[in-house]
Amino acid sequence: MTSPTEVISETRTFVHPTALCETSQIGAGTRVWAFAHVMDGAIVGKSCNICDRAFIESGASIGDRVTIKNNVLIWDGVTIADDVFVGPAVVFTNDRYPRSARMTEVSSRYAHKENWLQTTHVGRGVSIGAGAIILCGLAIGEFASIAAGSLVTKDVPAHRLIIGHPGKPVGWVCKCGIILDANLVCPQCQLTYQANEDEISLIPST
Repeated sequence: MTSPTEVISETRTFVHPTALCETSQIGAGTRVWAFAHVMDGAIVGKSCNICDRAFIESGASIGDRVTIKNNVLIWDGVTIADDVFVGPAVVFTNDRYPRSARMTEVSSRYAHKENWLQTTHVGRGVSIGAGAIILCGLAIGEFASIAAGSLVTKDVPAHRLIIGHPGKPVGWVCKCGIILDANLVCPQCQLTYQANEDEISLIPST
């Protein structure tokens, strides 16, 4: 890992002197900024940017080229694929029916992780807006977009735009992140998609 005086490169890992990075499983070119905490046992890929005060728990897995903005909370059981954007103050969860593990009535449940841990998978290229909350046991399909402040309670198909509290599907987004028009054409890059029930697919260019 580089010292704070060294130039941050694409081949070496940088950890800010006030960050706590306990994991050895961190990819080249990844940057961990001030007061972030990455626990031992977490996996972080290459060329990621982990911003101030983010927390990544043991058992979480982060792909390559992921952006994790300030104050994001990522817990055990959360898997984030490559090229994902996680906005400021996004909160993931991993227990559908949480209680204090030190409470007598639930001690047997919390004696074994498989009794309570519910995993979450975020697909490649997903964007999650600031302040969104992602309930556990869900899958968010690749290139989906979650609007700021949304509460995600159900699986999200690929390319879906989710808005609200609770989140509801309101449209589709292109690979580039722009909302598709009524004809499923991207107004920015002109890629064209076709619908098939609750999913869309890219129409190959001719």
